[in-house]
Amino acid sequence: MESKLKTLLLMSLFLAISAIGGMVKVPAVIGTIALDSMPAILVASLFNGRKGAVVAGGGHLLSSLYAGFPLGPFHILVAAEMALFVWMFGYVFSKGKRVLAAALFLIGNGVIAAVPFIFILSPSFYVAIIPSLIAGTLINLTMAHFLYPPLAAKLPEGVRV
Repeated sequence: MESKLKTLLLMSLFLAISAIGGMVKVPAVIGTIALDSMPAILVASLFNGRKGAVVAGGGHLLSSLYAGFPLGPFHILVAAEMALFVWMFGYVFSKGKRVLAAALFLIGNGVIAAVPFIFILSPSFYVAIIPSLIAGTLINLTMAHFLYPPLAAKLPEGVRV
């Protein structure tokens, strides 16, 4: 019971940090690119990809809420994509391939995640959003990269995956 409570509390803490990061926006065509995925990346690297995916999806929905859901229900699609890419990051990271995990997340979240919007909105929207998506993804990855070592050092050995 205590372990489940600790897990719930940690997930809540990182989701709250993601919500705060969602208020820090990256200048873009649309106001939902923010520093909300850094806590999800940390959870995926410290614990596992499933927990990171939950934080990523929830964090994006909160970030979109702050911006007024400019893409409407399509934010559910974006949240699912972010959850998928964070889960993938956590899986590859847990196999010891940290650089590959970061590269896959950068390509996935920064380039591939916007591909459906070529068909939903327009190719020009895709071209306009890519620089901001890549910049936001790089900022989130860099922050997680520098926060990981001190946080990992504080965790008991059996807690990490």
